[in-house]
Amino acid sequence: MNRNASTSPRDIDTARAFSTSWLHLPEGSIYTADQVEDWLHPITSEDVAGRTVLELGCGNASILTHLVRWEPSEVTGVDLGNSVVSARENLEATGFTNWQIVQSDLTDFEHSEAFDVVISIGVLHHLQDPRSGFEAVVANTRSGGRFHCWVYGFEGNRLVRAVVDPLRRILKPLPWWVKKYGIATPLSLPVFVYAKLVRALRLKSNRLGWLPLADYVVWLGRREVGFTRHVIFDQLVAPTTHYLSKAEIEGWLATTEELRPEMSYVVSRNGNSWKFGGTRK
Repeated sequence: MNRNASTSPRDIDTARAFSTSWLHLPEGSIYTADQVEDWLHPITSEDVAGRTVLELGCGNASILTHLVRWEPSEVTGVDLGNSVVSARENLEATGFTNWQIVQSDLTDFEHSEAFDVVISIGVLHHLQDPRSGFEAVVANTRSGGRFHCWVYGFEGNRLVRAVVDPLRRILKPLPWWVKKYGIATPLSLPVFVYAKLVRALRLKSNRLGWLPLADYVVWLGRREVGFTRHVIFDQLVAPTTHYLSKAEIEGWLATTEELRPEMSYVVSRNGNSWKFGGTRK
């Protein structure tokens, strides 16, 4: 695990924890092409084609295995954990060769040249200092280049903060396999049924927005029960999780002088998370 001496012990713990998640998944991407397109919008395949792309916090390359099909000139993935092993295997299986995976602390990652497009999906909120991750995203974006991030929102996650956060702290000392097979697996069935039910009802009526996490579970209800288990385990295995408000993210963007303010955006995703990004001057 290559890291700077300043790497936070909590970030090291987080990298190790998520490695257990990523290294015990089937080969290939856990995400569908539609999910990746949804996460990255408004960045599209046209914005990626022929350009250099960096993902900070790439896990097992579940996103990059889709992005290489968008015909970038080169993609680079960075992760602190041993999930880089499965990331390389998954990218090798795509048949593309214009990629590299680097095991490093994303908060101080530097490349010889900045990138046209920099993304960080579902990572910043797990850092001890989320803003340091955001600053790394901007630092690695070239002048005129674009960046895009997705994080858990403070808004829309009251139930998660009230139930999942305390449960995560209680379960922290347990080994990963207990969390996955002893807790996430039995929980996945009722959550899966709830998601499918809400999705079916929501498609018939828009009056069910008051249900807990309604928009989110409608999205979750598109997938199979195995993906539901992955989502639950992903929540339970994280040693550190921050829920970021829209105001906090807007503050990051507004106080970063390297950005073009008219190109910055913060948009809600599924009512409980934020997609945000912009363009560097």
